[in-house]
Amino acid sequence: MIFTHDTTRLVLLAGLSLSYASVCLAPWLRARKKRRAAEAATAALAGQRAWLVAYASQTGNAEELATQTAHSLQLAGVAVRLCALAEVTLDDLQRSERALFLISTYGEGDAPDNAAAFVQHLMTRAAGDVPLPQLHYAVLALGDSSYGQYCGFGRALDNWLASQSAARLFERIEVDRNCADTIGAWFQHLSHLAGTSDAPDWSAPAFDDWRLLARRELNCGSAGGAVFHLELAPAAGALPDWQSGDLVQVAAPSDPAQPREYSIASIPHDGSVHLLVRQHRHPDGSLGLASGWLTQHSAPGDLVQLRLRAHRRFRLEHNAQRPLILIGNGSGIAGLRGHLKSRILAGQRRNWLIFGERNAAHDYHYREELQAWHASGDLPRLDVVFSRDQPERLYVQDSLRTHADEFKRWIGQGAAIYICGSLAGMAGGVDQALEDLLGRPALDGLAAEGRYCRDVY
Repeated sequence: MIFTHDTTRLVLLAGLSLSYASVCLAPWLRARKKRRAAEAATAALAGQRAWLVAYASQTGNAEELATQTAHSLQLAGVAVRLCALAEVTLDDLQRSERALFLISTYGEGDAPDNAAAFVQHLMTRAAGDVPLPQLHYAVLALGDSSYGQYCGFGRALDNWLASQSAARLFERIEVDRNCADTIGAWFQHLSHLAGTSDAPDWSAPAFDDWRLLARRELNCGSAGGAVFHLELAPAAGALPDWQSGDLVQVAAPSDPAQPREYSIASIPHDGSVHLLVRQHRHPDGSLGLASGWLTQHSAPGDLVQLRLRAHRRFRLEHNAQRPLILIGNGSGIAGLRGHLKSRILAGQRRNWLIFGERNAAHDYHYREELQAWHASGDLPRLDVVFSRDQPERLYVQDSLRTHADEFKRWIGQGAAIYICGSLAGMAGGVDQALEDLLGRPALDGLAAEGRYCRDVY
């Protein structure tokens, strides 16, 4: 150690020491201030019993509405606990006096992934097994009336709560494809319950003008419907941000009231939104309003009414550092391609893609790109299955079973599973294969942990 009696140096040293101390102390002081503010807010609400606001959301709509619902209650000074339905326990229900449930339905009447644990542990109990006479509740059920089991899970939850002697605050509200009027009715009820008329109106982001930059058919000669790769960018202003796994909604000129959703097949680093659109044909041979307009009736340079929508249940988020198993078929490669691009850009190379289509000769979407990633080591496992290329029909779930031991090793190493593609056939087949390989309790555990994510349609 070196000592000095130089006064100037001592003053400088003291100044530096004080500066260093203040730099180190500032974050601690800010953290303490934030902690004390939180403690004060908790103390202010200590005399209140919090309302439970729970959501079951597959694509993010129910979660977004639940957040707005919680904010409305907080405006009225009501204490709120906001959480996914899977986080709600029997003790939570028995201790709560007021609960609001915002519930989407997945597929044909099924529960979304972030409700699996609730269904498994609570809704399997018979009427009267979970007495809830103190609980007053309401259900907002989101669905799509084009499906046979419209709002099926929302209805099932409502009926189960009633069977446990819980009392409805008001009758279940069912929302068909984000209908603004029925969502408005929910918030009107909420304003009366909370004693405030300041509940914010809920509305999705406005559509903006985007320009179609490029379009090309990917499966010329295919026995299936034509599939097109599209690239779009804002007509004015900067490219907005999004994450892999997110969606776009497109409003066709002939049917602007019913926007169609498409998985984004690119990341902002690409400089444009990429979509993969399959032409839909009606029995009379006419094209679907949205897919026909995007793939045939519009031309590069035309404007498209489009908006981005966060799809939080299908984003990477806390799975970004995990090994990833991506499984999909057909145009479902779009959402998986976005994830692969994001992973490769971040230097994450533990990626496994299982992709299925009809014929290798015509339906191997993005073949050159996928094979290049495989050769570079960015996609070390690439398994493709073409159902019509051999006498026996083979699908992605068959590939899963073929590679069962390797699949289990990846899961044991913490891998997350992402499924994207058709609801009919593929999603159910993959889910059954996963159950056969892992067991239903383990699969439900992965879903509750956020490691089993699905974007199916």
